[in-house]
Amino acid sequence: MRYDDIVIPDTPVCRGALEVATRYHSPSLLNHSVRAYLWAAAYAGLHEIAFDPELLYVSSMLHDIGLTAEFDSHTVPFEEAGGHVAWAFAAGAGWPVERRVRAAEVIIRHMWDEVPLAEDPEGHLLELSTGMDISGRRTDEIPVELRQEVLARHPRLEIAKEFAACVTEQGTRKPSSLAGRFVRAGITDRIARNPLDND
Repeated sequence: MRYDDIVIPDTPVCRGALEVATRYHSPSLLNHSVRAYLWAAAYAGLHEIAFDPELLYVSSMLHDIGLTAEFDSHTVPFEEAGGHVAWAFAAGAGWPVERRVRAAEVIIRHMWDEVPLAEDPEGHLLELSTGMDISGRRTDEIPVELRQEVLARHPRLEIAKEFAACVTEQGTRKPSSLAGRFVRAGITDRIARNPLDND
């Protein structure tokens, strides 16, 4: 598989989600969001996993928007805040309620330890791909040539330093959140050792 084999949906709602992500994310966080979709879609293609490209793309673009200053919440974990943003965004895009709920679910579940494939293929793929991109988990399941192509087009920039700071701040401020649990479990060390930074 090569970069050009990855299915990248080009619909008005996908273009809108990318526009929102571009407006509010730092360059590092934006590239991370794009890579999250690319790793997920590539893995799905390699393993013949059927998924909804538009739903996964929108969820990928918005999954970390709760980390941005404009959408940070002092009352709920960042992934739940992101789910609320996605629900509101999808309502504005004209998605039916059930599809808005799915976008929110996929974003919330990306922080789970595991999302069952049979129950939620998009959630499974986003949880897997964000783990790949942030901590380097299972990156060897993406062919090295494809990894290099993706990283050349969407470089990591300062994502390791930036995300480590964001998740630490979230975990300190919201210790009962999954971010708090991840920080206590040593996620910043795993971020620092991500093999993608050596590809």
